[in-house]
Amino acid sequence: MGGCRRVGVAVDFSPCSRKALQWAVDNLVRKGDHLILVSVRPIGYYETGELQLWETTGSPLIPLSDFSNHDNMKKYQVSPDPETLDIVSTASNQKEIIVLMKIFWGDAREKLCESIDGIPLDCLVIGNRGLGKIKRALMGSVSNFVVNNASCPVTVVKSHD
Repeated sequence: MGGCRRVGVAVDFSPCSRKALQWAVDNLVRKGDHLILVSVRPIGYYETGELQLWETTGSPLIPLSDFSNHDNMKKYQVSPDPETLDIVSTASNQKEIIVLMKIFWGDAREKLCESIDGIPLDCLVIGNRGLGKIKRALMGSVSNFVVNNASCPVTVVKSHD
């Protein structure tokens, strides 16, 4: 049974986002799917004109071969960690999927919800740091916001570190 779905995974290259990515690869993606890593960076001062153009719409879809190259990713000010690259490279080869990355700049809660319709995604997997009630009340929960505002199914993978 072939795929052709667009499965999004929110990544910030932290242990909990790697766990969500691994869960998506193990349990969700299948042959023919597009696995799209969605990364949201904070708004900052960027020297190049390209980043100023992409700040509102996000970067173009970046193929695995480009985001595996550290020099290519300098212009986006993103450096994927080796563990994440290993997960997606292995999945690409073994499951015969297409892996892409899209980078947004701004508030993670809003940009993840925008990415669902903008890319568009069939579903989204997001990690949860497991903040306590007080920290979650003060800082806000990205996963809680996305679950309540997304226009597609969202899976939250809890981190139990």
